[in-house]
Parts: sequence; structure tokens; C-alpha cells
Amino acid sequence: MRNTLLVPFALGLLFGAGLQVSGMTSPSKVLGFLDIAGAFDPSLALVMGGAVAVGVVAFRLAKARGRALLGAPLQAPTASAIDAPLLIGGAIFGVGWGMAGICPGPAIVDLGFLDTGALVFVVAMGVGMGLERLASRISRRAADGADG
Repeated sequence: MRNTLLVPFALGLLFGAGLQVSGMTSPSKVLGFLDIAGAFDPSLALVMGGAVAVGVVAFRLAKARGRALLGAPLQAPTASAIDAPLLIGGAIFGVGWGMAGICPGPAIVDLGFLDTGALVFVVAMGVGMGLERLASRISRRAADGADG
């Protein structure tokens, strides 16, 4: 079990610290970013842009190596289709993000600060994920039954 849990834990702490230091765990920052007709705050876009730039470089290096930094096989996504589930899921995510002023990463960081609003958000997110899995399972069973 060569650092299998320690490295992801450390990287998660680093990610969470980055979100906290940049102020991205604050719902007012997120809502300011989404308020394009009012008190628009572009700082979230700058943080996301910086993260994407670092991610692009890291994924290119990893892809060239064919393995993750610690030697595990690279597990990059292969799907590239923009389909209805992706668009519907993105819309639901965006509406939830706008209503709550927080997205999953910062919500989990805020759990560490014993934020009750974040706790409610994470529990609701978990329930939503569970309902999606249940709906997908039911849909697959119905499709399998119709084929058989």
C-alpha cells in the first residue's frame, strides 16, 4: 500500500488550502462571479483559469509518460461526446451552484470548518447522487427488459 492514501490525502489538503486561501469557499465570491449585471467579481474566473492552465500542463506531461507521477496507470477520461445527460447534469449543477453559491469542492473544504450550511449542501448533494444512481439503474433495467 505504497502511499496509496497518503498522496491523495495530501493533494486534497493542498487543493482545499488553495480554495481557502483564494477565497473560493466563500458563497459571496461565487455569487459575485455569477452577478454579471451587478457587482461582478471576476476573481473566480482567474482562479479557475490558473487551475485549468496548471491542469493542462500536468495532463500533457502525464499523457506523455503514460503513467501517473507515482507509477500508476494513467486513467484519463475517454468520452468526448456532448450528450443530453451531460447537458442536463451541467444545467442542474449550474442551478445548484447559483442557488447555493457554492460547489462541491469548496463545500467539502467548508465542512472542515464545521460550516452547517456546507453540511446541508454536502448531504443534499449525496442524496442527489444517490437518486441519480437509482434512476440510472432503473432506466438500465427497463432498457434491458425491453430488449429481452
